[in-house]
Amino acid sequence: MFTRKSALTVCGAVVLGLTLANPGGATSTAARQTNHLTFTGPVALPGVTLPRGTYTFEVIRLHPDIVRVLSRDGLHVYFTGFTMRVARPAELSSDQLVALAETPRGFAPRITAWYPVGAALGQQFRYPDSTR
Repeated sequence: MFTRKSALTVCGAVVLGLTLANPGGATSTAARQTNHLTFTGPVALPGVTLPRGTYTFEVIRLHPDIVRVLSRDGLHVYFTGFTMRVARPAELSSDQLVALAETPRGFAPRITAWYPVGAALGQQFRYPDSTR
């Protein structure tokens, strides 16, 4: 007899199996979508201002529309949020990894998008308002 408990057990096993599955291409894609970026002044992401320093930007392997920004040593998470994939603008040089928006004097410039090294697509950050 198929009970609720056995159904939950089967569902749990399926979810665990899907979570642990690691297709060969996913690892190499994830490796290419992790960059260490150094900023000489403060910059802003949705809900946080990062002081000057080096940060790790990475796409979450299991969800390619989520970006996480950590301290260089990986001990502190500054930002985790949904992004939208966008094409690298033609006028953006291949060695430029972020696009910044103009902001009023006294405010840290917003990072509007991050373009991983060698990637044609970048991650556009979603800001709750367009005034700052």
